[in-house]
Amino acid sequence: MTDSEKKAIDQAGLREMCGALSRADNPDLIYDFLECLLTPAERTHIAERWLLVREIARGQTQREISRMFGMSLCKITRGSREFKKEGSAFKTMFSLVG
Repeated sequence: MTDSEKKAIDQAGLREMCGALSRADNPDLIYDFLECLLTPAERTHIAERWLLVREIARGQTQREISRMFGMSLCKITRGSREFKKEGSAFKTMFSLVG
């Protein structure tokens, strides 16, 4: 299998899973699903990324976020850059949080 074929399969699987999650309308079910799907380390990494971008959305500086969560500035800079992009999916998702 070529790298491009593998990437196409990965993207198709991810899109299918996203479609299922978008129809779930049950936070407890989604939480249980993610607990089954992801390792504890993967769940921690995803939760950390969500929290750091949440703090960026709230206006915290990267250095403040680094101190709050004990994260490297490099990890925070990536999240900040993604948040500031035109049409940022991060911004859109945070607008749904309420």
